[in-house]
Amino acid sequence: MMDDKKKFDLEERTAKFGENIIEFCQSLPDNNINKSLISQTVRSGTSVGANYMEANSGSSKKDFKNRIYFCKKECQETKHWLRMIAKANPSHLENCQKLWQEAQELTLIFGKIISSLKY
Repeated sequence: MMDDKKKFDLEERTAKFGENIIEFCQSLPDNNINKSLISQTVRSGTSVGANYMEANSGSSKKDFKNRIYFCKKECQETKHWLRMIAKANPSHLENCQKLWQEAQELTLIFGKIISSLKY
């Protein structure tokens, strides 16, 4: 039962992260620089939850580990795009930092999951 609770929490957390990315990006000014940054950030930030959902329905331990690796990779990419958004939109720095921190925590969680898997 405890494993189901943990699984649900991380599923919810990654979904909420994606939702927060969407809401944040919707608040940014519509200009040529932000268009590309927003597109990349939404793509990587929302794929974390999608990859985690796929990991949980994986067909093998290898598939699970690969999907968790993609989760970590997408978190790291999202941190990069948030940094670029912060540079292009200094007035949104505080929100960028909050989202960056959540992406960092998720990166560490996925890293721990990967290192705990034995094959």
